Amino acid sequence: MAKEMAMLHDVSRCTGCRACMVACKQWKNLPAENTPFDGEYQSHKSLSSKTYNLVKMNERVEDGKFHWDMIKVQCMHCENPACMKGCPEDAISKTDSGAVVINQDKCVGCGYCAINCPFDVPKIDAETRKSTKCNLCVDRIENGMVPSCAQTCTASAINFGTKEEMSALAQERLTAVKASFPNAQLYGVDKNGVGGTHMTYILADKPAVYGLPDDPKTSDAMNLWKDIIRPLGKVAGVAAIVGCAGAYTLSKVIAKKHKEHKENGKGGDSHVD
Repeated sequence: MAKEMAMLHDVSRCTGCRACMVACKQWKNLPAENTPFDGEYQSHKSLSSKTYNLVKMNERVEDGKFHWDMIKVQCMHCENPACMKGCPEDAISKTDSGAVVINQDKCVGCGYCAINCPFDVPKIDAETRKSTKCNLCVDRIENGMVPSCAQTCTASAINFGTKEEMSALAQERLTAVKASFPNAQLYGVDKNGVGGTHMTYILADKPAVYGLPDDPKTSDAMNLWKDIIRPLGKVAGVAAIVGCAGAYTLSKVIAKKHKEHKENGKGGDSHVD
């Protein structure tokens, strides 16, 4: 069995060079998108069906000081993925390494994965009508390579390895980061509402500063549908099939008895005891 892998992004080291974005586009053979300049340095407003990896740049002033918060966002590869729970076609699965992947042959573009993701990651491609997102470069990691974004980072802001290695590195780095950023904290390293994530962070401030939910989780409605209603529906479906088969069999028995009754010259109506 493959080891569980994880990516760790240390935002305190990120320079916003966007080399990770270029590497992702290149490896995935994704086309460029025309994004008009609107006065901000962030290249795209959000992830899209053709941009799986985005460096967000948030400018803010706090206590009279200017802050530029930069963070690399992509699929979080949750331990308990809401997108996988929401998919009615079983097109989304999780590998032994922890990568959450979409089977394009099974995907019907219903969008339930996009609706239920607490991180707003999956996007439906307008042309193919398929759901798209980062797959943690599963083709690379299954061959002993690291994801293209981590391979390209020039600031050592992106690290990749086993989950245990990244957890240890996160704890080690957090101590150093806190010296400059008192509010620094880890995100996704420990279990949370989605069981923890395989895309993890060392944040210089609270999650909300970076647009991350404090406690990401699958909605109660989705848990109810996936864990209770859908299984019951399948049971009901099987019961209906069995019921129909039983009714058909009974009708054949009745017809046979009726035929035998008539052949014996008794005529009239018959019944089955």
